Amino acid sequence: MRARLLAEMYGVETRRLNEQVKRNIKRFPKDFMFSLTQKELDNLMSQIATSGLTTNLGRHSKTPNAFTEQGVALLSSVLNSDTAIEVNIRIIRVFTRLKEYTLTHKEILRQFAQLEKEVKGNSRDIENIFAVLRELIEKQSHPIPRNKIGFKRYNE
Repeated sequence: MRARLLAEMYGVETRRLNEQVKRNIKRFPKDFMFSLTQKELDNLMSQIATSGLTTNLGRHSKTPNAFTEQGVALLSSVLNSDTAIEVNIRIIRVFTRLKEYTLTHKEILRQFAQLEKEVKGNSRDIENIFAVLRELIEKQSHPIPRNKIGFKRYNE
């Protein structure tokens, strides 16, 4: 996302955003922020012109910065607008929830591992139980002929 659009989103002037980025440049590695090349900027301008949107891209002496998701999130911690503060608080809350969620799932995975160990230790017993059950089922499907009990008629 371009710096100008982010400045609007966070409710600050573009120059203020750029100042904060320069002051905190160590926080913005290349996978968080990069400068658009002139070719990328020209391509972006042509796409916007084709779509019918109007914009202030114009010519820059220096190509504008663009930010990845991580850079957008990090901007919320270096800017001091109400919107940036609110976004930063929301990000922290989401990370806290994710940590709790991960810890809960980690406990479940630990319990599954424990259960798996117990089942593996008992697998021979379980196999024996299934073997006996198979034998019982086979015996029931082939019943042994029995003598009838009870009153018999003479003609039978």
